[in-house]
Amino acid sequence: MQAKRIYIIAGEASGDAHGAVLMREMASLVPDLQFFGAGGPEMQLIAGKHFMDWTQEAVVGLWDVLVKYPCFRAKFYQMYREIRQLKPDAVIFVDYPGFNLRLAHYLRHKKFAGKLIYYISPQVWAWNRSRIPRMAAFLDLMICIFPFEKSLYEASELRTEFVGHPMVEELDRHRISEPRDPKLVALLPGSRNREIKRIFPVMLEAAELLRRKDTAIHIAASAASETGRELMRKLSHEAGLGDVPIGLKNAYELMQRAFVGMVASGTATMESSYFLLPFVLVYKVSWFSYLPGRLLIRVDHLGMPNILAGKEIIPEFIQRDAVPDRIADSVWKLYDNPELRANMIGEMERVIRLLGEKGAGRRAAEAVIRELSQ
Repeated sequence: MQAKRIYIIAGEASGDAHGAVLMREMASLVPDLQFFGAGGPEMQLIAGKHFMDWTQEAVVGLWDVLVKYPCFRAKFYQMYREIRQLKPDAVIFVDYPGFNLRLAHYLRHKKFAGKLIYYISPQVWAWNRSRIPRMAAFLDLMICIFPFEKSLYEASELRTEFVGHPMVEELDRHRISEPRDPKLVALLPGSRNREIKRIFPVMLEAAELLRRKDTAIHIAASAASETGRELMRKLSHEAGLGDVPIGLKNAYELMQRAFVGMVASGTATMESSYFLLPFVLVYKVSWFSYLPGRLLIRVDHLGMPNILAGKEIIPEFIQRDAVPDRIADSVWKLYDNPELRANMIGEMERVIRLLGEKGAGRRAAEAVIRELSQ
C-alpha cells in the first residue's frame, strides 16, 4: 500500500510552529506519511529536502501584498503545479488566509480530488463573514482553535472541529522559574522586517520617555530571526540608544522576565497574555494597507485577547494613535499601578481558560487522520 502524501502550507513563523507540531503528531499516528509543501524551518526539518522554506516572504497589509505580488503569484502557481504533479491525499492549509484560501479555491476549481483541510481557521468572522458559505463549497474540513468559531462555520454546513489552541501546550513547555525584573520593559515589535521598521522606532522612543520618569528602567527586545535582530540593532543606534539587548528567539523568556511590555499586534499578544505580562498593543502599517482594512474589519478590537474578552483589556495603539507619548503613558500606568496590573492579569487568566486544555496539536492530527479515512 502506497504511503499517504500530505502537502502542507504555512506562510509565517507562527504557522511554521503550529504546522510542525501538527506534522509530528500526524507522523506519530501514521508513521509512513510523506510530507511535502512550503512553510518554515521547523516544518522543513520534519519534511526534509522536498519542502520549501518561504516564511520570510510573509507580509502584513494590502500595500505590502501589492509590492510583492509578482513573488506571491509565482509561488502560487509553483505550488499548484507541485500539487497537481504529486497528487497528494490531502492539502492542509495552516492559517495565512490571503494566500491559502485562494489556493484552496483554485485547487477545487481545477478539480483537485484530494482533501482540502484548513487548520488555524482564518478570521473571516472579523472582516467578511459572507465568505464562510463560499469556503464551505471548496473545503472539506475546518479545524478551529477558538471556541466561538465552530458554530459560525457549521452554520454554513462546513464540517468543523474545535481542537483548542496549540499554543497552550507549546508555551507550557517554555515556562521558567526566574522572577520578574521589576524594572524591565519588553519590546516585541513582531517577526517581519516591515513590522520592525514601522513599530520598533516608536517603541524605542516610548521606552526612552519611560526612562526619563524612572532612570532605573531598562529595556530588552527579542527578534525572531538574525536579519530581524540586525535591523533592530541598526534602528536602536539610529535612535541614539546604543546597544539595546536584543535576544534571538527568546520572546517567551522575555515575556516572563519583564514587568511590562509593548507588543506588536499578532500572535505575540496571545503569548504575552498566556505568560501574564501586562502590556500594550501596538499596530502600525502603511496607510495604503490600513485604510482598506479598517473599512473591512467587523470587530471592535484588533487584539485577540480583547476579542475573546469582549472588551478592551489590553490598551490598543493603532496607526495614528501609535505615538510614543501615548504609549509611554499607558505603559507607565501598568508599571506604576499595582491594582491596574492585577486587573489586567485577572482578565488575561480568564481569556486563556477559553483556549482549552493541552493536546490541541494531537487533536488536530486525529481530526486530519479521520478525514483521510473517509
